[in-house]
Amino acid sequence: MPDCEVTQPRLRCVLPFQAVPAEVRLLRRAAAKQLSQWGTPVAADEAELLVTELATNVVRHVGEGVSATLILEVRGDRLRVEVHDKSRVAPSLRAAGWDQECGRDLHLLASLAADWGTVLTAAGKAVWCEMTLNGRCRVERATGALRQYQGSLRGPDPCERGLEETAIELIADLLHWIAARGRDPEDFLDGAQMHYEAEADPA
Repeated sequence: MPDCEVTQPRLRCVLPFQAVPAEVRLLRRAAAKQLSQWGTPVAADEAELLVTELATNVVRHVGEGVSATLILEVRGDRLRVEVHDKSRVAPSLRAAGWDQECGRDLHLLASLAADWGTVLTAAGKAVWCEMTLNGRCRVERATGALRQYQGSLRGPDPCERGLEETAIELIADLLHWIAARGRDPEDFLDGAQMHYEAEADPA
């Protein structure tokens, strides 16, 4: 994988890669290093996950070993992540995608990103997603997740449930999920609190 080419004054990084699992791991590290050098105020683990998902989708759905390109770019208050490949077959969300590999990948992408989409290019296509740089992405994503979870709750009219009550139900379910896997829910809560405090804006 060649070194990153950064153009100025716009923050933009172009990383060609081969769609193989070992290269995807290197690509993730290179993206994390570039974001660190830029001092980009996004959650690094989430940005790395987006890079991994986009690159892994090329391996799975375009073909192992094909040539592709990752582009990282800061656009205003957002970080844009694009992966270009030579296939013109655009991915799409499926109604029952949670139990289908491709659909599950795209739902994960949609839940992590502030926005995402696909653009056909002269050479194939680009799948892109964006993260906000000012912390709003987590709030927007949480609101979307709560609304989706709210719809899954049983009751005469679950949509009348307030989002705060839904958040409590979701957290309780997550604690049960953690405990069912032999983990301590208190450790889970402590870890979430530490993440929140580390990322919260200074008072």
